[in-house]
Amino acid sequence: MKLTLEGLKDRQSWEKAGITLPSYDAAAVAEATRRDPVWVHMGIGNIFRIFIGGIADQLLEEGLMDRGITCVETFDYDVVDKIYDLFDNLALSVTLHGDGTTDRKVLGSLTEAIKAQSSDEKQWERMKEIFQNPGLQLVSFTITEKGYALRNAEGAYFSFVESDIENGPDKAVSAMAVVTAMLLERYKSGKAPLALVSMDNCSKNGSRLRGSVLEMAEEWKKRGFVEEDFIAYVSDETKVSFPWTMIDKITPRPSEKIAEELEEAGVENMQPVITSKKTYIAPFINAEGPQYLVVEDSFPNGRPALEKAGVYVTDRDTVNKSERMKVTVCLNPIHTALGPYGCMLGYELFADEMKDPDMLELARQVGYVEGMAVVPDPVILSPKAFLDELMEERFPNPYLGDTTQRLAVDVSQGIGIRFGETIKSYMEKYGDAKMLKAIPVAIAGWVRYLLALDDEGKSIELAPDPMVPELREQMSTIVYGEPESLKDQLKGILSNEVIFGVNLYEAGIGEKIEQIIREEIAGPGSIRKTVQKYLA
Repeated sequence: MKLTLEGLKDRQSWEKAGITLPSYDAAAVAEATRRDPVWVHMGIGNIFRIFIGGIADQLLEEGLMDRGITCVETFDYDVVDKIYDLFDNLALSVTLHGDGTTDRKVLGSLTEAIKAQSSDEKQWERMKEIFQNPGLQLVSFTITEKGYALRNAEGAYFSFVESDIENGPDKAVSAMAVVTAMLLERYKSGKAPLALVSMDNCSKNGSRLRGSVLEMAEEWKKRGFVEEDFIAYVSDETKVSFPWTMIDKITPRPSEKIAEELEEAGVENMQPVITSKKTYIAPFINAEGPQYLVVEDSFPNGRPALEKAGVYVTDRDTVNKSERMKVTVCLNPIHTALGPYGCMLGYELFADEMKDPDMLELARQVGYVEGMAVVPDPVILSPKAFLDELMEERFPNPYLGDTTQRLAVDVSQGIGIRFGETIKSYMEKYGDAKMLKAIPVAIAGWVRYLLALDDEGKSIELAPDPMVPELREQMSTIVYGEPESLKDQLKGILSNEVIFGVNLYEAGIGEKIEQIIREEIAGPGSIRKTVQKYLA
């Protein structure tokens, strides 16, 4: 069986293999979407395909939508060539339940894959055509937190952003420049309204997206690429809105074991690929069953019936509280606390690390003790019930295959939100954050991890993170086994508000974190011993 539009015609074989096919005509949906697109998504990796693509699939199945999603890749063009094009934009979702069973379904809601590549005239003109369509309602994003960043830790523009600013809309390369260039096309073709919807795990994601788009537009105005009226257009949220969202679904990288099971069931060519930009992706996507998407209802050109597919559509304050509940207390902080420690303690799978009493205690204190004391209550979701589900069902699920290495990816881009917001809440409530124990241990663990040595002093491979080279350079004179070598090397890191959202010394915990790290580099076994000491 081939995962192609032609291959789906053999419905009996798919059903015999226990794989559900779309009840709608995927080819007809694709053609209708190409003619008259309503929903574009940028950043077309794993969580998008199974979660956002799954939402669209459900709406198509129920007759609540007649067009799918136009998929745009802004970073890793191999994803288009090696996954989307080869499989006619179809995706095979595999939901992993805690009892070892799976649900398998082909999604036909992803209808066209485009490279956001200004140097490719055909692709670029197709992008313009889509954004000029007055019927386009929304553009959603899963480009990760770093996709919105224009500046480095020192506050200067990244070199690629500088190039985009100087070269203007016609030569846009980075995601934010591409989006702003496409908004310019929409402006020039009639100023039709549009919603730009970030679905990434970052605090106030809509504001972050809006800020980056407006900053790019302002820089272009200074250089004569755009006019003042364009600034007014993108600034007016009755024309161009930036709804806030909270998204949650644990989506580990594709499992080779599942690829083998699918091929044994008769589906051809299911093996994962690693792209030139190190994206780990496959024709299928495996993920847990639980999922949450909370979206601010701000769509000036209309929207699909998202609430009919399990999406919470609400007001901005409720979204903000839901997002803060998840990103700053319940889920992401625990991932960020345990990911680096898991790598250093020799755990490959997160579910296995969750059986470690010391790591379980770190997770408990980060979430239930320190986070829950200042958690905002969104009402539509219970923080306690949300955390209970994570700790008791989702995190321990051994079939997810989620790795500690994945949890250590891009920590520098999110640690300020995941711990900084709680630290600031303690400062506002108590004047400082000195009473915190687990969060300083978590931050110390990440910094200690940057030495690329495990708890026995053996080398480990660090997960991808754009700030690792410069942070390691600042730490280069810290020597494992010589605690006295740690002097003032961490001052520039722990005081960096770009990284942590707050100066950790002003919060009253900078020196404590230094001391924890000093003890964690003492020698073999010192990491576990130190964690036990500070969490006691």
